[in-house]
Amino acid sequence: MIHKTSDLRISRITPIDSPEKIFLEIPASEPAALIVEKTRHAIHQILNFKDDRILAIIGPCSIHDPVAAIKYAEKLLALSNKLSKELLIVMRVYFEKPRTRTGWKGLINDPNLDSSFDINKGIRISRKLLLDLNNMGLAAGTEFLDIVTGQYTSDLISWGAIGARTTESQIHREMASGLSCPVGFKNGTDGNLIIACDAMYASAQAHIFLSPTRSGETGIFTTKGNPDTHVILRGGKTPNYDAKHVQLAIETLKLNSLPPRVMIDLSHANCEKQFKKQIEVGKNVANQISDGNPNIIGLMLESFLQEGSQKMTNMETMTFGQSITDACLCFEDTKHLLNEIASAVKNRRKISTNI
Repeated sequence: MIHKTSDLRISRITPIDSPEKIFLEIPASEPAALIVEKTRHAIHQILNFKDDRILAIIGPCSIHDPVAAIKYAEKLLALSNKLSKELLIVMRVYFEKPRTRTGWKGLINDPNLDSSFDINKGIRISRKLLLDLNNMGLAAGTEFLDIVTGQYTSDLISWGAIGARTTESQIHREMASGLSCPVGFKNGTDGNLIIACDAMYASAQAHIFLSPTRSGETGIFTTKGNPDTHVILRGGKTPNYDAKHVQLAIETLKLNSLPPRVMIDLSHANCEKQFKKQIEVGKNVANQISDGNPNIIGLMLESFLQEGSQKMTNMETMTFGQSITDACLCFEDTKHLLNEIASAVKNRRKISTNI
């Protein structure tokens, strides 16, 4: 008798379609690929201080309704076109949500919002939405949480984030070293900035690791390293968006021989989980930009059609365009705040010209 020693706590294994199969079903269009290529290059220019615009990652905390996401995108695209000389706007399109304990894990994992976990469906819905957004002319950014699901979507992503809980993860740093898009690393949930510096350094190096290929097999990946990375200040035990903390971040980056480029997350711990306070935080950041700080290269903002958040029930009874995870600003407040940021960029240019 051979005693069973594996899969003792696995109740079911469901096959998943390969990235290759889904790419054939939902191929990237030429216009979409062009938007991704152009946006990635523009972000590279911003990160290297060759483009003085602010990179603005704007959108819902998470995507749960693709129809509402498109409606929001239409408004954001119009605003993006209006402010394009001062801001490079990329829509925040988050499909996966890290949970402190348990909860809804995002559109890819549970697209039906009912714990059925139809991941094959979720991947298709998510890829189709990314294709639609890029075809509209609006670039997308996302958090790379699961190291597998990015294989299904990364060709349509212009900017990626590694979250506060995973910045210290070796496998996420290895993944970032091979991603084709620029990547931002958040400081730790306690505010630790060194782990983000370490992540920037590590992901700029070449790595060799195991990962699924587009055909669904496991391969040995050898990466070149990703030089287009930056830190994201998202707060910790205390907020870290003010001028003092931004200067400390710049000095820390320089001491670690890293490019002194800083993005500021207006939400999360920086707004102390009070979504309307993103406006106050944004005004503070706008003042720093207006005063001439050249090292602030971007910001993040949680925003949707309707302000606040709601409990997850079913699509028929939920408020259209309102978050089911973190509370968001409404679009009107978002528009006013982004106009202030754009004005700040204009003021920074005047200072730069006079130096």
